[in-house]
Amino acid sequence: MPKNLLTSKFIKLILVSTICLTLILVNPKNFFNPVRELFLFTAYPFQKTFYIAGQMMNNFSSVIFSIGDYKKENEKLIRENNELLAKLANLEDQKRENDELRRQLELLPRDKYELESSLIIGQDQRGSGSWVIIDKGESDGLKEGMPVIVYDGILVGKVSEVYEKSSKVLLLSDSASSINVSDIGTSARGILTGEYGLGLILGMVEQTDMIKVGDDIITSGLGGLMPRGLLVGNIEQISNTSDKLFQQAVVRPKIKYSDLNVVFVIKKIK
Repeated sequence: MPKNLLTSKFIKLILVSTICLTLILVNPKNFFNPVRELFLFTAYPFQKTFYIAGQMMNNFSSVIFSIGDYKKENEKLIRENNELLAKLANLEDQKRENDELRRQLELLPRDKYELESSLIIGQDQRGSGSWVIIDKGESDGLKEGMPVIVYDGILVGKVSEVYEKSSKVLLLSDSASSINVSDIGTSARGILTGEYGLGLILGMVEQTDMIKVGDDIITSGLGGLMPRGLLVGNIEQISNTSDKLFQQAVVRPKIKYSDLNVVFVIKKIK
């Protein structure tokens, strides 16, 4: 059969089918009611299936969009929760600092000295515990050589470098630290030096002077800005120098320098 003839028949079939379907759907004067009802009855299962499938697709799309919305909402809640946790941690840290400051203020000899409270904001990165950085500096009236104490008038070091808004405090345990001290019980005098961040050594004590294990060591007030009577530590072990000319002792600090959070700089004696 020629190809053109098949094409012509196919076009005619499509045209006739379209006309018949239009007449059935338009249904002038209800003439095609029986055919229309048969057509609708035959198409009903397919229509129902397509409708249910459409509803399912619509519900599926809604679920997909809802999952996306829930994910965004969940991410937002997680972000807000993390922000609240950070704020809470910051408030807890501030509360701890305030409590520590209040506790120390109650035990400080404020009637004797003009003090500048300071927070530790940095420390020796080598881990030797030789120095710390505080948040007060030249703008707060700090100068090199000023003593740095904690509660009960315990000396921990002195200001070694001063900047505009901060200062470096050389701790007593630093090998460059050197303080004139005396035995509170016997008045024996010596020089307290640091031992590379490891401890404190009392040296240059005359053989005729008496020192005992357990005695408290205080500043003698000789030289510089260091007042007398600041507590340093207590004698832990006594020995003689190799040449037997002097006594020396290992001094245990009254406070662990690695635990420092708040310190006070003595600006002047009242």
